[in-house]
Amino acid sequence: MEDVECVVIGAGIVGIAVARALARAGREVIVLEAAGAIGTETSSRNSEVIHAGIYYPRESLMARLCVPGRRMLYEFCRDRGVPFLACGKLIVATGAAETDNLNAIRLRAEANGVEDMRLLTAAEAVALEPNLACSAALFSGTTGVVDSHALMLALQGEAEQAGAVFVFRSPVIAGRATEAGTEIAVGGADPMRLRCRQLVNAAGLHAPAVARSLAGMPGHLVPAAYYAKGSYFTLAGRSPFSRLVYPLPVPGGIGVHLTIDLGGQARFGPDVEWVDRIDYTVDPRRADGFYAAVRRYWPGLPDGALQPGYAGIRPKIVPPGAPGQDFVVQGPRSHGIPGLIHLFGIESPGLTSAIALAAWVEEMVRAQP
Repeated sequence: MEDVECVVIGAGIVGIAVARALARAGREVIVLEAAGAIGTETSSRNSEVIHAGIYYPRESLMARLCVPGRRMLYEFCRDRGVPFLACGKLIVATGAAETDNLNAIRLRAEANGVEDMRLLTAAEAVALEPNLACSAALFSGTTGVVDSHALMLALQGEAEQAGAVFVFRSPVIAGRATEAGTEIAVGGADPMRLRCRQLVNAAGLHAPAVARSLAGMPGHLVPAAYYAKGSYFTLAGRSPFSRLVYPLPVPGGIGVHLTIDLGGQARFGPDVEWVDRIDYTVDPRRADGFYAAVRRYWPGLPDGALQPGYAGIRPKIVPPGAPGQDFVVQGPRSHGIPGLIHLFGIESPGLTSAIALAAWVEEMVRAQP
């Protein structure tokens, strides 16, 4: 059995960022990834938005990590040449009742430390986006989009430069805590057993299953896994909008919104569909609901303009109809197992928060005896 100081399970955006933070702090790090490449699931199947930190409850981990994470992310991208666009976002109201809600959203955002939030009249919003139809809007100047794959590659490069080793097609099958550290069995073409003093479970959709596979982990502390699938549809050609456009949030999500990629193409989504297995196919019939949702703020959307794009799945740890979830970070103080940290329910704004979350995990590791 090989001994290693730190093992990170999962090479999505958060796992990569954690590996980078630990390696740069001088620790020996191995990253185990079940897939054959970095970021093949949640990290690459989203709208690539850099979130400002608007919607999250003030004392939640999402709020506490998104705002500093966004600042750190912009700085990282500028310094490393990672493509991004700080284009801004409009949250639009399409009626008097919705207009009244915009100020409440602004106050929550400002309580979270979000900068550059402005209420706009319909005329001011349409002056920014002539194709828009609304009764009022809230402008977020710090929202943007990023090339998520380039971001992950840059983080991986710095992790490897600091000594971290990435091992792909290496699923963690089982493990157990011992006095000498956590022992894990790794499958794949070349099975192996590792013992580590520090284990970080950053397996995303699979984090609850990984936690349950570790003998000694209290089962009542492992959340159930729920899958919230979101499909995206794309618009042929360049976007008629230069900013992101979001409707007001709806129960269970933030509604079908318009984002743009760095090539100027518009994409719409996600809708919300609760599923019992991981499936990334996009049903073309779901387009009907997209047309109705988008035409509330862009009535000029032409018939037949939307094409199936891609789908992503959020790692939910609360069931349908439950209040919104928060990030869950469990360390030894929660479960009593030395050197073990679980990251559960790291959905949006996980990409935005990744560097800040990684720094927090590194501090937790440093504080352990």
